[in-house]
Amino acid sequence: MEKLLVVDDDIGIQKQLKWSFSEYEVIFAEDRQSAVNQLRRYEPKVVTLDLGLPPDPANASEGLATLAEILSLAPQTKVIVVTGNNDKENALKAIELGAYDFYQKPIDSDTIKILVSRAANLYDLELENRQLAQSQPAMGKIIGASESIQQASRRAEKIAQTDISTLLLGESGTGKEVFARAIHDMSARRNKPFIAINCASIPENLLESELFGYEKGAFTGANKTTPGKIETAQGGTLFLDEIGDMPLGLQAKMLRFLQERVIERVGGRQEMPVDVRVICATHRDIPGMVAEQSFREDLFYRISEITINIPPLRDRDSDVVLLARTFLSSYKEEYNAKVKGFSDDAVQAMLQYRWPGNIRELQNKLKSAVILAEGNMVQAEDLGLTPTGNINYMQCMNLREVREEAESRAIRQAWQLAEHNMSRTAELLGITRPTLYSLIDKYHLDELKPSASTT
Repeated sequence: MEKLLVVDDDIGIQKQLKWSFSEYEVIFAEDRQSAVNQLRRYEPKVVTLDLGLPPDPANASEGLATLAEILSLAPQTKVIVVTGNNDKENALKAIELGAYDFYQKPIDSDTIKILVSRAANLYDLELENRQLAQSQPAMGKIIGASESIQQASRRAEKIAQTDISTLLLGESGTGKEVFARAIHDMSARRNKPFIAINCASIPENLLESELFGYEKGAFTGANKTTPGKIETAQGGTLFLDEIGDMPLGLQAKMLRFLQERVIERVGGRQEMPVDVRVICATHRDIPGMVAEQSFREDLFYRISEITINIPPLRDRDSDVVLLARTFLSSYKEEYNAKVKGFSDDAVQAMLQYRWPGNIRELQNKLKSAVILAEGNMVQAEDLGLTPTGNINYMQCMNLREVREEAESRAIRQAWQLAEHNMSRTAELLGITRPTLYSLIDKYHLDELKPSASTT
């Protein structure tokens, strides 16, 4: 049974919360020391903390000190602070210190249950991501718990130890070079060079010499013999990004290199053997280009012995939040910023936005937000996004709609984390499988209904 730590010296509120959270094992603490003791003993995912604690219940100083100590001991714990009606200033201080959210008295059971459920779900999501990173050290740079990105990662792991030619397909900004580097890092070539070249960023008349190198005097300005990218990658991995933009005339020379593993520098006559693993990537429709005869069919088959599709960010469920938190941690140090996290409206806006520029667009928006944010929490406006369809959990009057929206999202999230396994989904949600099926029918979550083979 999930554990919930309630830090409050009011016996009436203790009884109310114990009754409200019948599906939890509710643990109580009345002051800072007992809160720390219970935290160490039970390690709860979520804590509700009244800021007015003894020995000075009229002020928030003891509650804020308790919050700081809890987060120091268990920084992943989600703390929801409970304040009086006229104490919003201290609630915001608590958010600055790292509290997950705040709730103002009087306590409404349905609303605080939603807050606790959301906090617990976020804790599980972050834990799952940390476990994935630990279990896949070489693929650790690929952040995400969605089935689509995990499927691509598993495929990359399987081929990493081979020298098979690999084609990475995906929209611009989806992280194709990150995948290529991860494959290299997992291979036996990891201690040799990883050389990347973008075929679309180099003028056509220069691309051949960049790839194959050139001899002194081969053309005007060739004052010395210069090795190309292929030669430089000797023993390692050559990553040809945007190979779909390679000029048709150069494709024949590339095909010969891939078939015979020898090259000739521009202006040279000597064949040089090279030992490299080749990974290519493109956002273009290569089969369509083959049909149009703008890309050689024989080259296409040579570079695509294995194909890996990198999903766009919009098809990766809640991975955008995991990525955003990871990038935020890096950028706030890089720019010495004071931001600590994302507001609810920022999270909702990120989940609802389509991200046409994918991860690259997310990174750009986050850098701008970290620098320009006025407060300690990144808002949707800081990201240049407008939240749509967002539910304000503190002000919404229709609790039934709030509950349905929160439960539907929690079920979808757990289903993704459980890799579509219904038993595991029910376990993550802390409910039985019959209850899960009932909720799926109730909320018309038809895409989650198991097939005959789902367990």
